Amino acid sequence: MDTKIGSLDTCRPSSNDMINPTNGAVAAIQSSVSPTMINASESTLGRHLARRLVQIGVTDVFSVPGDFNLTLLDHLIAEPELNLVGCCNELNAGYAADGYARSRGVGACVVTFTVGGLSVLNAIAGAYSENLPVICIVGGPNSNDYGTNRILHHTIGLPDFSQELACFQTVTCFQAVVNNLEDAHELIDTAISTALKESKPVYISISCNLSAIPHPTFSREPVPFSLTPKLSNKLGLEAAVEAAAEFLNKAVKPVLVGGPKLRPAHAGEAFVELADASGYALAIMPSAKGLVPEHHPHFIGTYWGAVSTAFCAEIVESADAYLFAGPIFNDYSSVGYSLLLKKEKAIIVQPDRVVIANGPAFGCILMKDFLSALAKRLKCNTTAYDNYHRIFVPEGQPLRGILRGRSG
Repeated sequence: MDTKIGSLDTCRPSSNDMINPTNGAVAAIQSSVSPTMINASESTLGRHLARRLVQIGVTDVFSVPGDFNLTLLDHLIAEPELNLVGCCNELNAGYAADGYARSRGVGACVVTFTVGGLSVLNAIAGAYSENLPVICIVGGPNSNDYGTNRILHHTIGLPDFSQELACFQTVTCFQAVVNNLEDAHELIDTAISTALKESKPVYISISCNLSAIPHPTFSREPVPFSLTPKLSNKLGLEAAVEAAAEFLNKAVKPVLVGGPKLRPAHAGEAFVELADASGYALAIMPSAKGLVPEHHPHFIGTYWGAVSTAFCAEIVESADAYLFAGPIFNDYSSVGYSLLLKKEKAIIVQPDRVVIANGPAFGCILMKDFLSALAKRLKCNTTAYDNYHRIFVPEGQPLRGILRGRSG
């Protein structure tokens, strides 16, 4: 029985390891590729991953070095357009990537195997709950250690290396374990595209001995990374806009409320366009702060039930129609499910679905397409906003009636 402890000396790629793995291990690659076919310095697995990150808009990667990811970090640093930001611990790296994704649309962090992966897990779970595409890259075991019954350091002491993967499966939308070069290109591209499509974090494990190895699929040219844009169902979009416009144009004092899913739907600009065109009073949910400009001329504050911005709840809950764009109604946003809202007055717009009151629901409709099209169909109605200004008292200023009473 093999009782040897796994060693990271084998993280350095060698031709013997690649051609003749010991103890029944999985072969890393087939060494039949001629070196003249590719530029070895730029066509390694590590450089390919770095270029993919740059192509999707990531210019800063937050990392904590460890012996399983050192070679990978060297190849990420070698990419001129990618900056490596060292962090004091993995949790900080994960939350930095979370904030980066909020600001830039997608973020990435790099940690070491298991001891680093479990440390960053809480930040990745937070990104999952907030619909943030964070690419969590982990330096994994040597590809030749898989299936050898070896025990590796920085693990929980079992020869099965899947514990970290199992932890990430519930808080990521895709998991890629790259332990051979033949599948690496496809796995990395699938992981990145899934993160962007689902607006959720993904997990990519890169075997520590593969990062420096070139492969023809990692050639810089000719195909850059790109995603086919999603399209709305045209007939469904027209029907949804028609029904929503009829519903809102009949209302006396309709309002708009922006929710946190405006971010994954990339619908912030379309929501503002709708507010500009309609003249409706505009509020946001607490977890949507920062997604809608609070200096908008019709902005009335944060709608949060009993703890809303002053006079905001009165306007929203007294409206005879309200459109919620990208809401999440949980115990936090609803103040213990105490919101005084009525389903028959609400239009709920999710990233790819529209539900109108107790009536029809429309699927396969992108939020940004729906909001932009609806903006062209609504009559301008400032009643709710005018009512807000009638009851609004600026903070720190006494009521006029009190002033008149004192002067008398």
